Amino acid sequence: MTQSAPLVTIFGGSGFVGRYVAQRMARRGWRVRAAVRRPNEAMFLRPYGDVGQVEPVQANIRDDASVAKACMGATAVVNCVGILAEAGKQSFQSVQAQGAARVAKAAAEAGVTRFVQISAIGADPKGPSDYARTKAAGEKAVQEAFPGAVILRPSVIFGMEDGFFNRFAAMARISPVLPITGGETKFQPVYVGDVAEAAAKAAAGEVPGGIYELGGPEVATLRALIERMLKITRRRRLIVDLPAGVAGIPASLLGLAQSLTGGLYVNNTLTADQIAQLGVDNVVGEQAKGLKDLGIAPTAMEAVLESYLYAYRPQGQYSRLTESAKNMRGA
Repeated sequence: MTQSAPLVTIFGGSGFVGRYVAQRMARRGWRVRAAVRRPNEAMFLRPYGDVGQVEPVQANIRDDASVAKACMGATAVVNCVGILAEAGKQSFQSVQAQGAARVAKAAAEAGVTRFVQISAIGADPKGPSDYARTKAAGEKAVQEAFPGAVILRPSVIFGMEDGFFNRFAAMARISPVLPITGGETKFQPVYVGDVAEAAAKAAAGEVPGGIYELGGPEVATLRALIERMLKITRRRRLIVDLPAGVAGIPASLLGLAQSLTGGLYVNNTLTADQIAQLGVDNVVGEQAKGLKDLGIAPTAMEAVLESYLYAYRPQGQYSRLTESAKNMRGA
């Protein structure tokens, strides 16, 4: 890999989405700088490319100096950093609003020519949750620094390391009851590989700037998605859809536990902010530009889910052999 190859800096390059973006940019022949808080934990990225092609570097989007250093020499910057729940200094405001603004400002000052922001469907300055409002604030800051930026708004993202299907499948492994809230809220799950391909195309300058909402080929309610997970994992569980007011009680208790432990316990299970956001459908808008406009055919859930959810079956990878043996005995 020569030093003349273009360089992309990916903030959050070792995260769920970021690692897929890094892999695709490396395949395109780019040098990849993965800007992460703990680079020693991101060394798994190096084999994504040739020797020296993919390098983790230290950067914290709450720190001006490290962000500026990570942007130096880059042709493109992709910001994949986002959180679903607050913990300590990692607040929605500091990460998704101020953090995005800091990265965009530093990138502009460093002479970066292309900027890609991973946002979320539902980003709205008047949204019901801090999550939605800070996502919108981050978008606004990016557009002010880079009028031609590409902003990607995915629905819930699925893939091998996802925090959605894996989370509920892990719960189903140990609990006979799956409590949820917002069971009738609609989602349009999108494959992480499709999101990464969209980001890679944008970083490479292959698509025009603007906002793109990314969703897969299927819209389903939260309850239906969990039912699909249970079918794949061969689990029979009772799904209990709690009203928002009732769900707020355990959310408050979990939030209190986080406060009382000084952050030693982090409430990633259920928060009041998540409950508020679950009251709004998470699907691609009728007039929004999407994967089709980016030249990407959306990947269906059925093509991917079983490839990693099989691990949650009672017999794991041996489930099919066990089922075949039962069928033979019953023949």
